[in-house]
Amino acid sequence: MSTQAPIRRMTVPQIRARKGGDPIVSLTSYHAHTAAIVDQHADFILVGDSLGMVMHGMESTVGVPLDLMIMHGKAVVRGTKRALIVVDMPFGTYEESPNMAFRNAARIMKETACGAVKLEGGKRMAETIHFLVERGIPVMAHIGLTPQSSHVMGGFKTQGRDEETWEAHIEDARAVAEAGAFALVVEGVVEPLADRITDAVDIPTIGIGASKKCDGQILVLEDMLGLNPWVPKFVKTYGDLGPAIERAVASYAEEVKTRAFPDEEHVYR
Repeated sequence: MSTQAPIRRMTVPQIRARKGGDPIVSLTSYHAHTAAIVDQHADFILVGDSLGMVMHGMESTVGVPLDLMIMHGKAVVRGTKRALIVVDMPFGTYEESPNMAFRNAARIMKETACGAVKLEGGKRMAETIHFLVERGIPVMAHIGLTPQSSHVMGGFKTQGRDEETWEAHIEDARAVAEAGAFALVVEGVVEPLADRITDAVDIPTIGIGASKKCDGQILVLEDMLGLNPWVPKFVKTYGDLGPAIERAVASYAEEVKTRAFPDEEHVYR
């Protein structure tokens, strides 16, 4: 009889308690196989709406539908055992009203079995975050460079270059923390501002193109593996899989063209 303890998923309170403690490790993932690999090392996995660009060739995240997020969320949950799974709420599914946000967030939670949702926006979303948390839906917030607002921002531009704008970003961070968000993604802001934001809130900050002082970091998996032809300048690539895949595909194609494949080892008997 085995005495091995069952694997338990990371919980929202456990992530929340990491403020100022051991750095929080996170990556995105969109399907079961990569999620199973990431699961061995990440505290939480984000099923980000970046999948629209990375997996489906969209120019931005704005066109990602709710059903697509749910489909990928299901796959990631099925492929994992220990990481907290957070699913992005796509553009147009939460901004209109807290009631609308609850209906769509509840659907995500029920259909994917994820542990939390993430939405973009600061002070303007504080009421909605409070509404969701009061009704049992954990929320991760996201401020700074918010990709769903890229059309308003004029593209994917670093935030906080003008110090006069810092207070507005800090107010956004405080508002979502006070509303009940358990963690805060801080994306694409200058390092001194990210430091100020981290000091200003009592919830963990998760940086992406922000600061080493953040309580954790998240990257898009395909970016850090070298699979994305356009990688943001702040991303360190830890792999070079794009060229490796291209070489493998070219080798396979050549074998097929010359009838060298399959060989005896790869034929069903």
